[in-house]
Amino acid sequence: MLIVQKYGGTSMGSVERIQNVARRVAKWHAAGHQVVVVPSAMSGETNRLLGLAKEISPQPDLRELDMLAATGEQASSALLAIALMRQGVAARSYAGWQVPVRTDSAYTKARIRSIDDTRIRADLDAGRVVIVTGFQGVDDEGHITTLGRGGSDTSAVAVAAAMGADECLIFTDVDGVYTTDPRVVPEARRMNVISFEEMLEMASLGSKVLQIRSVEFAGKYQVPLRVLSSLTDPMIPVDEEMHSGTLITFEEDQKMETAVVSGIAFSRDEAKVTLRNVPDTPGVAYSILGPVAAANIDVDMILQNISQQGMTDFSFTVNRNDFARTLDLLKNQIGPAVGAGEIVSDDKVAKVSIVGIGMRSHVGVASLMFRTLAEEGINIQMISTSEIKTSVLINDKYMELAVRALHKAFELDQEVVQAEA
Repeated sequence: MLIVQKYGGTSMGSVERIQNVARRVAKWHAAGHQVVVVPSAMSGETNRLLGLAKEISPQPDLRELDMLAATGEQASSALLAIALMRQGVAARSYAGWQVPVRTDSAYTKARIRSIDDTRIRADLDAGRVVIVTGFQGVDDEGHITTLGRGGSDTSAVAVAAAMGADECLIFTDVDGVYTTDPRVVPEARRMNVISFEEMLEMASLGSKVLQIRSVEFAGKYQVPLRVLSSLTDPMIPVDEEMHSGTLITFEEDQKMETAVVSGIAFSRDEAKVTLRNVPDTPGVAYSILGPVAAANIDVDMILQNISQQGMTDFSFTVNRNDFARTLDLLKNQIGPAVGAGEIVSDDKVAKVSIVGIGMRSHVGVASLMFRTLAEEGINIQMISTSEIKTSVLINDKYMELAVRALHKAFELDQEVVQAEA
């Protein structure tokens, strides 16, 4: 079997842990599998590098930031290759530009366009373990690019898709996907199986287990994906390890958990902006959001109030990291252009979401969510929905209270009955 394994920063966090990763990889190789490994930088290394840049300049050039940040994964990849060779396993590491992993030129947020697997396959056929740096690639002009935070997940799934891997194993510091973050709700339960749609929503709504673009890749190319722990005994039998963690499934006949709500996601990284007294005319939404999109800023929740005397209020949320840039755009470009009366902002908000494919066929789910929050005295500022999720924006000081209350209300700490989907 061809297996792609991805290891996060915590898994690669020290020489000892890198040696444990090498033992685990060597075990899979010895069992007769072809193995491609995509490691993250050592825990904290990317932050350290970017911190050095910020000490020199408050707004460093984005191309140079990518050049700098990419060195973290290059170091961990080389160290892992050295550790494997020390154990007698033939191994070779490649930077993204050597593969090459082709991307666009959106520095710090690049998107993968293609992967040439020729060199990787040649090494695998020669009996080597191949290590490919996560998080990075190269654009058409030969400049190093990075994929944004969590980009190593995306790299791993993209490699698995390009090569038609039998499975992509995401090794991390947790042993699977939980109903919510166990650090907030100790009673949170690990799920054996989760659907691709649910995982996509969970990732997009703030779950940190998988980066959203990696889940999108997995869905688009039907890559079998499993989340499991790298902190277990590295010599656990391969067959046992292959069935641990949480399987993200695309198969109709897989056993699905029949809970109406499968999980609760949340995000502290939210900020809300409102343009007040905007002329309520055709095209006003595009006039506001078009320049925001052109600045490569992702917009999440959107709310336009009812028109009063031809004027309306227009609110939307962005990631807190984009808050300052968004405000600058609104105050200096968008606001004057659309004739906004006032710009109001709030970066002390959080998003809490319930997710579950069972919501398609059950009524009253959103109403239970709203009632639960009301009983806790938590005010809802914005709401967004889809077939399998409902999200609310609330004051961030109530976020953990909201998550705990909703987890209890939807009985997510209880084992659920398994049934054929």
